[in-house]
Amino acid sequence: MTEHDRVPLAGVVGWPIAHSRSPRLHHHWLRRYGLAGDYVPLGVAPRDFEAAFRALPLLGFRGVNVTIPFKETVLKLATKVSDRASLIGAANTITFREDGTIYADNTDGYGFLENLRAGAPGWKASDGPALVFGAGGAARAIISALLSDGAPEIRLTNRTRARAEFLAEHFGAKVRVVDWIKAEAAMDGAATLVNATALGMTGHPPLPVSLRRAPKSMLVTDIVYTPLMTPLLEEARERRMRWVDGLGMLLHQGRPGFEAWYGVAPEVDEELRRAVLED
Repeated sequence: MTEHDRVPLAGVVGWPIAHSRSPRLHHHWLRRYGLAGDYVPLGVAPRDFEAAFRALPLLGFRGVNVTIPFKETVLKLATKVSDRASLIGAANTITFREDGTIYADNTDGYGFLENLRAGAPGWKASDGPALVFGAGGAARAIISALLSDGAPEIRLTNRTRARAEFLAEHFGAKVRVVDWIKAEAAMDGAATLVNATALGMTGHPPLPVSLRRAPKSMLVTDIVYTPLMTPLLEEARERRMRWVDGLGMLLHQGRPGFEAWYGVAPEVDEELRRAVLED
């Protein structure tokens, strides 16, 4: 029996990890396609991460998703890094290849774009400027994806302006920093609004903006999916604007890893959404 004749294992590595919905996602796909295999949550303390990570291929793992706080650290342990992971400066999907190569990729931006394409048919990043709230890891992946899909301008705002300026310098002239208190004015002429912060998530205050100055044609999306309808999305719905919730980003970002580890390209549908949201 060779290493890749074993029942395929994958998982998600983070600290903490109990909150992750990725196991529900991958278990649903494994059942749907009748595949042997498992996907397990792996809570690893930061001091133990490198040793634990290097042991995974020996234990039969074909790959893992990586979440907070290891998305940047894992790049140093990979032997091959995708262009998008390199540009973003973080990885969330690792594949342990048969030749011993550790391949690091970032599928967050892919998941973001696929979610919008599915939830708002006809939407394109090239439709016009995008206003992005937040300057953390998710925002980096989203900005990279929007630019690669043809966004003519990114208007970036963050409570700590210095973090936004760092990203603007990293991504170049198409990213313009907007003061947090002037974010509503930056909606003028924007085609897409993205909340890439935790504001609006259960246990957090809402994003402190109104959509009263937003064009009716603007698409509003939120990476938060607990709750599924954040105050921002509720307002967009009340104003009869296009909106897309954040759950699909999680679902779609899991597809490339699942295909690499288990050999099947999975589908995202309403049945999957229900399975992942179940309490």
